[in-house]
Amino acid sequence: MKPDKKHFSAAEWKLVQRLNTPAKVQHFFSSLSYNRETNGGTMRSFREVVKRNEAHCLEAAVGAAVILEQHGYTPLLLDLESVDLLDHVVFVFKDNGRWGSVARSRDIGLHGRKPVYRSVRDLAWSYFDPFVDLSGRLKGYALTSLYELGDYDWRFSPRRMLKIEDHLRAIPHKRMHSSETRYQALLDKYKQYKKRYPDRTPTYYDSRSSWLL
Repeated sequence: MKPDKKHFSAAEWKLVQRLNTPAKVQHFFSSLSYNRETNGGTMRSFREVVKRNEAHCLEAAVGAAVILEQHGYTPLLLDLESVDLLDHVVFVFKDNGRWGSVARSRDIGLHGRKPVYRSVRDLAWSYFDPFVDLSGRLKGYALTSLYELGDYDWRFSPRRMLKIEDHLRAIPHKRMHSSETRYQALLDKYKQYKKRYPDRTPTYYDSRSSWLL
């Protein structure tokens, strides 16, 4: 199922070979501009992301899947579902029996995680606190493999890959039950921070030691 070298351009293959660990892939996507979709919604393949040097969360997750597939990782995506419908999608991987992730976001707290989590559930919960902003609150998560899309071209397609988004919406999500007290405390702290530092991203979270920076 995994494509070989001949399917990649010379530049793509060189990039894939250089980015041979999740940490290196995280550094690569963190260095790219964030795709704010100023000209309308996009869902670009690995090939199109490399051409444009920008990515939003789902594009980065799929791009990471393409790269790390070549290094023996299964192309797994974790969809983090929010009450404001602004979901976050990350690539997840397992090393030495522990789960980690690679991700891109406008907020550094929603980037990747070191492989230190015993379960996908624990990994998903590591995103709960940094996800709280003026509208965001995680309510569920779901794990899927891009292999479930069959022969759909999620690696090199020049088209907008709506099938991936549709698939992530359709798969069953496990609920994340959080207390109102905890949520309100996180929201109040976020508001206070942004009032003082409107142009900064909070980094005060307990999960920071596990971030894959």
